[in-house]
Amino acid sequence: MVRRDRSGPAARPRGGTAAASGARLWTWLMLPGTLWMTGFLLASLLLVATLAFGTTDPLGNPRFGFNTENFAALADPAYRTVLLRSLGYALITCLICLAVSYPVAYAIALHGGRFKNLLIAAIVVPFFANYLVRMYGWSVVLSDDGPLLRALRAIGIAGDHTRILQTGPGVIAGLVYGFVVFMVIPLYAAMERMDTSLIEAGRDLYGGPLRTFLFVTVPATRQGAAAGCVLVFLPAMGDFVSAQLMGGPDQIMIGNLIQDKFFQGQNWPLGSALTMLLMAVLLLGMLGYLRRTRKDEAEAAR
Repeated sequence: MVRRDRSGPAARPRGGTAAASGARLWTWLMLPGTLWMTGFLLASLLLVATLAFGTTDPLGNPRFGFNTENFAALADPAYRTVLLRSLGYALITCLICLAVSYPVAYAIALHGGRFKNLLIAAIVVPFFANYLVRMYGWSVVLSDDGPLLRALRAIGIAGDHTRILQTGPGVIAGLVYGFVVFMVIPLYAAMERMDTSLIEAGRDLYGGPLRTFLFVTVPATRQGAAAGCVLVFLPAMGDFVSAQLMGGPDQIMIGNLIQDKFFQGQNWPLGSALTMLLMAVLLLGMLGYLRRTRKDEAEAAR
């Protein structure tokens, strides 16, 4: 009698079958929500894209059409200036958030001990408050008679005519305050996964803690930094609340222009064209992040 070999395909381990069944189950559970969000996203994108080629009637009502004048109007130097200002503010916000978040994430992940979760909660929970409410509070802190400028005047750093609101730095301060938590969390997660023995080896190679941080910790957590930059850059680029509350007429961003065209200017087609321009810039940033991520994964697989 020939005994059947149990090591072949007929004797596949049950664990692999269970794992495959579980993966299929989660795929089916995710499918309804994914289709729901994708459907509404595509429908809204299609509506905005088609409306960008439309016109407005004498009463200001939008009308669909095949007009390219809205995109031609984007070549106006005023729109280009606002777009470049928004891009600059978003990039500066990313850099400041990186500088602020790296030490915070490093201290919590590597020296937080049993208080890690409590410290992360202390950072995240205040951001559960409404964004508009937080920006109103921040505008009070940065106002001409606010506690910050009063303290700076008391120690002689600021003068009587020094102001933060209605300036570019005031807008950037609002953006940093609003989105810094989106940088802290990815950096903390990256440092949690990092092998701490690399830091010990780096201290032997580079000597000082600063050189070890720059040449060991930063490269090991660059994926978390890249994810944080994307999470900060995308909303900061389209934000309009910070510029509206803490900036003046010379600090408006592209989000303010879009809001104005849709609500005050009653020019929905031009607002849609500005929205498509903003989405194109954000898409380029997202594609750059995805390309960098694939490159890092390919290098890690070698």
